[in-house]
Amino acid sequence: MISLVIFLFVFGILILVHEFGHFIVAKKVGVRVERFSLGFGKVLLSRKSKGTEYTLNALPLGGYVKLAGDVPGECSGKSDEYLSKTPGQRAAIIFCGPLVNYLLGFFCFWLIFFTGYPTLTTKVGGLLDGFGAKDAGVQIGDQIISVDGQKVAYWEELQKAMQAKGNVPQMKFSILRNGKEIGLEIKIKEKEIQDLIGSKQSIGLIGITPVDEIITVRHSFWQSCFLGIEKTWYLTEMTYKALWRMITGRLSFRDSVTGPLGIFYITSKAAHLGIIALIHLMAVLNISLAIFNLLPLPVLDGGHILLLAIEKIRGRALSIKAEQVVTHFGLTLIITLAVIATYNDILKFKDKIFTFLK
Repeated sequence: MISLVIFLFVFGILILVHEFGHFIVAKKVGVRVERFSLGFGKVLLSRKSKGTEYTLNALPLGGYVKLAGDVPGECSGKSDEYLSKTPGQRAAIIFCGPLVNYLLGFFCFWLIFFTGYPTLTTKVGGLLDGFGAKDAGVQIGDQIISVDGQKVAYWEELQKAMQAKGNVPQMKFSILRNGKEIGLEIKIKEKEIQDLIGSKQSIGLIGITPVDEIITVRHSFWQSCFLGIEKTWYLTEMTYKALWRMITGRLSFRDSVTGPLGIFYITSKAAHLGIIALIHLMAVLNISLAIFNLLPLPVLDGGHILLLAIEKIRGRALSIKAEQVVTHFGLTLIITLAVIATYNDILKFKDKIFTFLK
């Protein structure tokens, strides 16, 4: 039950923030908002304020903002109606839903870097046979403090420093042992792996594993801001690369897309790992939702923006019949993708979820 509550809370935040983006810009450009709804189906709670009805509904998997005059049959030409506004103003209303999700994702990353996150140190916990570290004389308990002159304090920094050097036969490591600094030349062994988006890449290994020593790392306000931007950009870049690889058939849709069931499992697991893991998941989900929503597919926000761009170029909107055809096609596509994603979730996570809920 606790896992379900946390899942609904996280999902609710995503939807609430998204709809708030539409809502606030609609108000800003003078469009009357008739209803702000969190959820679908039967109304559980309702309150009206300044002409807008705010509702909490029984089915929490979604939400919407109902704008005055947002369909041709309801528009009477009043200045406070959605269709009375310019294509640019309407596009701004639509765009700001995903934008606020994207900004919340960045804020979550910034918060993690600023408040502190757990990470491994560079202390050696194990040595693998047949690799350079053991052959060079590295011992368990040694702490690596630099790679080719670049200082490292955390395991992630050590990995990045090694990969930044590219394919080299050996590197110079500075090691702290019993309070004394030792310099060692360590041979690098290349290994081919697949990254998060299925691309093959070669990485250098020296054959060490970390000791089970976790510390909390905190950064300054502005450094956290910079790291948050860097992390957000990296996730954005990786997401678009993954989408392109799926479109071109080089990345499996089944292995790459997660539906509500999978998100429930991942959210529950993150909640058990602690608040930082949950905030990290919220950052990833917000950014992913923003990117997905801006895809130029009918029904999605990106599809609506594409139609508005066409309207701007043509000087008039598409006919009602044409919009209906496009909308029905987009709705069918989205429902199909949702069904496939849910089916994949059942195949991938059913045993884990049942075990997790016991």
